[in-house]
Amino acid sequence: MRVRIVYFAAARELAECSSEELDVPTDTLTGVAAGSLSLSACARWLGERKPRLAPYLVRMRFALNGEFAKLDAHVKDGDEITVMPPVAGGALLAEVRDAPLSIDEVVAAVRATSAGAIAIFLGVVRDHHQGKPVQRLDYEAYRELANKELQRIVAELTHAEPDVRIAALHRVGELSVGDTAVVVAASSPHREAAFRLCRAAIDRIKDSVPIWKKEWAPSGEGIWINLEGDERN
Repeated sequence: MRVRIVYFAAARELAECSSEELDVPTDTLTGVAAGSLSLSACARWLGERKPRLAPYLVRMRFALNGEFAKLDAHVKDGDEITVMPPVAGGALLAEVRDAPLSIDEVVAAVRATSAGAIAIFLGVVRDHHQGKPVQRLDYEAYRELANKELQRIVAELTHAEPDVRIAALHRVGELSVGDTAVVVAASSPHREAAFRLCRAAIDRIKDSVPIWKKEWAPSGEGIWINLEGDERN
């Protein structure tokens, strides 16, 4: 399948060209539909061809034949894909950290003159779980994959609607009761979208980001949450 790819601004410098026509090998890629390929699959393939651009693709916005497009859009033979970096002030904030999280930093990342609403979610360590006392939580992550998945979730939700910004930070390490484990914020012109996207972000983070938590009781017993069989030691 032959497509034309156009690059703007920083994407152009990373790709080392302003445009090119490429033959995409649909027989070796997943996400193939009848006569078409998903934009997500095209982006993954492009990342393999462009190692300098690859780390930034999760932060890029895409257009298909002159219209903003979601990653599940279908790309057909002869289509034009445009790769664009975030606009000024729209840098992505989505990562795992060891240090205490800053609510102000996350809110600042989603502020915009077009945003009339900012919704914030805080995940905080509580002192009990299923009726049993909790002394602390240990969070562990596959850091590289966790950052990529966090960035993918934030990028996909951000691109799904116009004038929306989303940011997320998740802490790892040993956390005491009352510590903040995750901060998510979403901004939009109106509150409905901000609430909805903030909730969608935290739900997807809990569902797919490779971060695990071990719950410790005052007795010294530890249990990995959601592990089949509840391994204790």
